[in-house]
Amino acid sequence: MSAPDAEITRLAAELPDHAVITDPAVIEGYRRDAALDPEAGRARAVVRAGSTEDVQTVLRWASAHQVPVVPRGAGSGLAGGTNGVDGGIILSTERMRDIRIDTASRTAVVQPGLLNSEVKKAAAEYGLWYPPDPGSVEISSIGGNAATNAGGLCCVKYGVTSDYVLGMEVVLADGTAVRLGGPRLKDVAGLSLTKLFVGSEGILGVITELTLRLIPAQPPASTAVALFSSVQDAADAVVAITDRVRPAMLELMDHATINAVEDYRRMGLDRTAQAMLLVQSDAPGAAVEEIAHIVEACEKCGATEVYATDNPEEGAAFTAARRLVGLALMQLGTFYLEDVTVPIPDLPGLVAGIKRIAEDCDVLICVVAHAGDGNTHPVVVFDAEDPDMSERARLAFARVMELAIAMGGTITGEHGVGRLKRDWLPLQLGDDVMTLTRRIKDALDPHGILNPGAVLR
Repeated sequence: MSAPDAEITRLAAELPDHAVITDPAVIEGYRRDAALDPEAGRARAVVRAGSTEDVQTVLRWASAHQVPVVPRGAGSGLAGGTNGVDGGIILSTERMRDIRIDTASRTAVVQPGLLNSEVKKAAAEYGLWYPPDPGSVEISSIGGNAATNAGGLCCVKYGVTSDYVLGMEVVLADGTAVRLGGPRLKDVAGLSLTKLFVGSEGILGVITELTLRLIPAQPPASTAVALFSSVQDAADAVVAITDRVRPAMLELMDHATINAVEDYRRMGLDRTAQAMLLVQSDAPGAAVEEIAHIVEACEKCGATEVYATDNPEEGAAFTAARRLVGLALMQLGTFYLEDVTVPIPDLPGLVAGIKRIAEDCDVLICVVAHAGDGNTHPVVVFDAEDPDMSERARLAFARVMELAIAMGGTITGEHGVGRLKRDWLPLQLGDDVMTLTRRIKDALDPHGILNPGAVLR
């Protein structure tokens, strides 16, 4: 283990014992997020903050010494947003895990290190529910969810993280801690600064506390599963379903994804299907009618088989299979996981375009989607040891984003821009919006120490 430099030693003296880590072997474990970007830099130290005051200390020190700081939650991000920067500090919030539930105001005051699933469980003890549920619900932190404005399976009906953040405490680059919003459902005093920080990916400040809106527990859901002989038919069914109803969940898995899940863990999925839709309705008193429409829409769009049930255990089994997709696809090789979103009527055109890109680039692109809100996750799978295939995969990754932009969509619906998608952001936003974004960044972080290289080049 190398000795820490004098500046880091002085920082460590201002923080609780064992908060600062300088062991290179330990730092390596914090170097990348789940995107596994090989270009991640090497930090000087990791600081595991335990309080807002710790975060303030780090940022005051970093601002004084012009040292980059990369805020990090659980490291489950998929866009390189928490990758290390050479010579910088990785500021981990994993130790910040307090939570308080207020049943009267239906809010939870949460520190950023708590996992999404832990927030859900804490709320459930009081008969309440925190809806946003990314596929990484068991491993992603609530602070990271806020930093990327994470979505999830039920967001087609219930909305994304920003719809549930009522307030926050955030530490700015110079170490100033400010409180924004609070436990109020309606509050339009001043600029909507709370919304500015949700989804800002750590480039404007470090979130140290969140006030989250909770709602009554979700009603029991009925489930429909439809199998198709093509992804195109399944995408057409999505458009037909959402033309009349907003289901509580509407997920799509293609043939490669279905088989990856079955290879990873036997779940009883039909390996011959080219696509599968998983749809749930929890509309009180109207679930039967909604499910009937869903079944009819799938059949009209060419479903080869449709199965509907109001048995919660059967519905949960299909949902569990969907949540295994990320782990299952990791077994196929190295991958780029896209996050492109288009208006729902354009979903069939998007999946058709992705198929053409896969054929043109001669790579496997698995398609899984939060189809009900047009958010697709094309997964470009490749062998990292094969230079030619790696280059084709990078080309496919770029072309999928360019296709989404050309269709009026976005390069990210919930994972964030990070570093992997940064170069395509100007193509989507345009010069004027990029200039405005940089002006906001410069105003809040004049020395550019917060997560440099993420979102903006």
